[in-house]
Amino acid sequence: MSLLFAEPFSPPFYTLYIVCGLSDVLDGYLARRLGATSNFGQALDSVSDFLFIGIVLFIYITYIALPGWSIPWIILIAAARFLSIIVGFRKYGKLTFLHTYSNKATGFALFLFPFLYSMFPLSITILLLCSVASISALEELLINATSKVLHRDIKSIFHH
Repeated sequence: MSLLFAEPFSPPFYTLYIVCGLSDVLDGYLARRLGATSNFGQALDSVSDFLFIGIVLFIYITYIALPGWSIPWIILIAAARFLSIIVGFRKYGKLTFLHTYSNKATGFALFLFPFLYSMFPLSITILLLCSVASISALEELLINATSKVLHRDIKSIFHH
């Protein structure tokens, strides 16, 4: 939430952004390393990731003039994500955010966005991010739709 109060793309913003990213990576690593993992912790991590992504997308969409072609694509990605959540919830009675490799790649690509945005043209950066996000959103939807048992740590659709 503190990112909402920092001037986007300013030094304080980047500092908070990096702290948020590092804490996200470290909490899961430390939980596994210390044997302190739990279903609640996994769910909390997924919800916090979802909130972080939502806040970051809000900041990007508010402060960056996105190419017109990217808006419908982003909406379709969000729709696939919400449909996946609905399918998973109806099937398993709980939120079903999955920790697939493609979801991790999407999170990493989204984390890199402000740095990539400063190094490459916006259209190339958006194309890369939306491509990775589309693959992971569709993969998660397919996994939730076809799996018989919820396995949050599934690596990919090929690991059923």
